[in-house]
Amino acid sequence: MLRTNYANDLPKTGSVKVAGWVNAKREMGSLLFVVLRDSTGLIQITAKKNEIDDKIFKMLSDAKKESVLLVEGNVVKNEKAPNGVEIYPKKVVVLGDVIEALPIDMSKGVQTNLDKRLDARSLDLRRPEAQAIFKIESMLVQEMQAYLSNQGFLQVFTPCIMGVASESGADVFAIMYYDKEAFLRQDPQLHRQLTIAGGFEKIYDVGPSWRAEPSHTTRHLCEHRTMAVEMAFIENEYDIMNLEQELVKNALKKLQKDCKNELEMFNVKLEIPEKFPVLEFPDIYDILEKAGEKIKFGHAYGTEGEKILYNYVKKKFKTDFFFVNKFPFADKPFYVMRYDDDPIWARSTDLIFRGMELSSGGQREHRYDKIISQAKEKKMTMQSVEWFAKFFKYGVPPHGGFAIGIERLITSLLGLQNVREAVLFPRDIERLVP
Repeated sequence: MLRTNYANDLPKTGSVKVAGWVNAKREMGSLLFVVLRDSTGLIQITAKKNEIDDKIFKMLSDAKKESVLLVEGNVVKNEKAPNGVEIYPKKVVVLGDVIEALPIDMSKGVQTNLDKRLDARSLDLRRPEAQAIFKIESMLVQEMQAYLSNQGFLQVFTPCIMGVASESGADVFAIMYYDKEAFLRQDPQLHRQLTIAGGFEKIYDVGPSWRAEPSHTTRHLCEHRTMAVEMAFIENEYDIMNLEQELVKNALKKLQKDCKNELEMFNVKLEIPEKFPVLEFPDIYDILEKAGEKIKFGHAYGTEGEKILYNYVKKKFKTDFFFVNKFPFADKPFYVMRYDDDPIWARSTDLIFRGMELSSGGQREHRYDKIISQAKEKKMTMQSVEWFAKFFKYGVPPHGGFAIGIERLITSLLGLQNVREAVLFPRDIERLVP
């Protein structure tokens, strides 16, 4: 390895070898301060003219902001420096030089238009705030995986290329697959169900999905990632909501413990409720109407309805998380299970956090005749569903699941203004590069 130490593990004395990007530089008479930035923090390099080799002093003096340096030297205590120490250099190597002006200013406090930052995304990601977003995201996903593994769930990998559109052709990306048309999946939903039909009782899949929505909003992406979970032998959709609740709670508790510094960058103080309230249709119509939002009976609400329900829950239950259950079947896909005694409603659930939908889920229909009749009701052709439905002729247990939008959860959690900030290299209706 080129270096022996990172910013967060510097000793108080002794010799070290560190490396990073030039974050800042200032000269004060015969003193030169160069602050390096690595993935863990800041390192101050202090050079005194006439006390170190002239060549080393000149290299530090000439170093451009964001150039990459390797520095060997001795550690000296300095309470005013980052991490309480500074390094007196004995050797400096330029590992990566800057050969032209940076396209964006990454200085702390400088506000740069998001589109411009995304055009220079690789540089934008060097900002500590940007890196904190993805450290939190990584920890969140790792903890979800750990929790599911401890609960006996198996990680699986379902296809991203579909022979038919999984829900409808409206918001799907068509691609050429050799000599025929195929589609990027809208959700790993159907193959998760087929895996349950294959005898796997507890599974989860982490991966991308695509939606060809012509949307320019701050909460939509053409490519997004989900934590998608499926479980067999459930009694009803409440088993699914309980699983999702505990999954989210455990992940947030891990963030509280291990991502304190990153959360502080966004002034986030997590409040984790013991229980997520559940609101159900048709009672939701009354809640919305009292707030001035009248929805036609038998139909679901829109974005404004989510915000109204959130305000209602926040006031009544003092929490940011809640479930909505028992959606109108008219607004749901063919594979959801309906209430047998009141089929206008589906055993379909959403998890909402601070007014933004994070996931959809619930109980799936596992009876072949019901799947076929519901597909016909949705005016789907048998050719488009038989590849999936035929396996339900051979004994499939009651099952259900959900898919949490990872970027949406991070966006809401950190109070980001745009979901694109929670994606390394976002893809939307206008952006395909970098």
